[in-house]
Amino acid sequence: MPKNKTLDEKYPHLSRFLDVQGWVEIGQDEYSSSFVRALDPGGLIFEGQNTYATLDDALADLNAGVQAYMEENGI
Repeated sequence: MPKNKTLDEKYPHLSRFLDVQGWVEIGQDEYSSSFVRALDPGGLIFEGQNTYATLDDALADLNAGVQAYMEENGI
């Protein structure tokens, strides 16, 4: 049976972001209807869609959003 990838392997940009820069929020709240968000000390850096078919889809979108932010900012 194939071994499942770890979160670090599956979402490397998200993992690095969490190690060096910021945090994520999952689920809607009174401030935002997006399901996933990434933040750093300066504030919101990525806000995902309101809904996703799966949690894996949400994390993949979050990983891509964080990747774009890190590339744009040389992180």
